[in-house]
Amino acid sequence: MLDYDREAGAYDASRGGEARAAAASAAVLGLIPEGPGRLLDVACGTGIVTRRLSADRPALRVTGADLAAAMVRRAAARLPGAVVRADSRRLPFRTATFHAVTSIWLLHLLPDAEDVGAIVAECARVLRPGGVYVTTVDKAAAHDVGSDIDAVLASRPRRPAQDAAATVTGHAARQGLRPAGATAFRGVGQGRSPRATIADLRRGWFTLLPPGEPRTEDFAARLSALPDQDRPRADPVFAVRAFRKPLTR
Repeated sequence: MLDYDREAGAYDASRGGEARAAAASAAVLGLIPEGPGRLLDVACGTGIVTRRLSADRPALRVTGADLAAAMVRRAAARLPGAVVRADSRRLPFRTATFHAVTSIWLLHLLPDAEDVGAIVAECARVLRPGGVYVTTVDKAAAHDVGSDIDAVLASRPRRPAQDAAATVTGHAARQGLRPAGATAFRGVGQGRSPRATIADLRRGWFTLLPPGEPRTEDFAARLSALPDQDRPRADPVFAVRAFRKPLTR
């Protein structure tokens, strides 16, 4: 996993900035009922999406939580007094506190199914009956857009996708959450170019291809032979799923 304390400074610029944040916020809020309430954005990162959620739905009182100290500092600057440092597997909130809980680009980071299950369980725990949990799914698959870059990388080693839609739905069901909608949004400004992909390989973004390993350099050499080294290919399209916590009788 990346060191998100080190990544914080360049995180937004390398991942679509405000345009992507606006697209993410619109998709997420489209799955959350209108009206007042409290929303928790788990693993809020720099707060770039969290701030959008707050601005785009003023009736919601939005709180952000993240484990990386550098991310928390940046998020807190965007939403003063509304961001806490917390492990998403052990959230520091009472049961049934929030009307909505979101986890955007989180579950794909966890290599361990038990951790993914623990996060979904915590999101369900702090969610009020009748509330909605919204999360991104299938993130790695979203980046495979059928480009020449994807053709080069097709044989790379891959981890099992812990955020596969069916897997996440299973975790949610075990917590009593029921499917409540789905949507998608474009990752504006995130289309890969060959040169940028080579840089990502050498930084360790492809987790099973460590920097400096011969296989990594082999993929880098093949990417360097592609045309239009600086032309971004198609943007990814991210999938989002919503789950509702049933009302208690």
